[in-house]
Amino acid sequence: MSDRNDVLREVMLETSTTQSELSRLSGVRQPSISKFMSGTIDLSDDQLDRLLSCMGYRLQVVRKPVQPTLTRSERRSWQLHRRLSTHLNRSSLNEWRPAIERNLNRLTSQVRGQPHVRNLDRWQQLIDNSDLPQLHRVLTGLDRDSIEMREVSPMSGLLSPQERTDALRTPA
Repeated sequence: MSDRNDVLREVMLETSTTQSELSRLSGVRQPSISKFMSGTIDLSDDQLDRLLSCMGYRLQVVRKPVQPTLTRSERRSWQLHRRLSTHLNRSSLNEWRPAIERNLNRLTSQVRGQPHVRNLDRWQQLIDNSDLPQLHRVLTGLDRDSIEMREVSPMSGLLSPQERTDALRTPA
């Protein structure tokens, strides 16, 4: 019962609430409710809570930390990029920019195929825009998108050999 549409369906069955009744109670159009239930339209936690409250329920979201399963290579890349993230600020980005640009040019001439080409374009955009918040997210993120971005990272050569060693030694 982890999908929002399954939660909605289960409570509607339990309370014998039809889509039409839920529409009248909530003010949400019946076709939208139908699309929520089928998964055609994503239902946010707030929307689901609003619909559930019309049937006498509340949504309880349980958040717990989960350590992701990473390959050895993905873990090492994350550790190194995480260390870089501790140094990243507007000044360091400007200092690093020539090396990053050289790395981007080299990678662009060597890399073929998706998602790598698209990710190089995204790196270029983040660097061009000096988007520090998003750069921090990509450097430290454990979502699949961030992991794939780091596979074609233009950040190589920015850590000293000692910092590389320290970053890889540090358990995280």
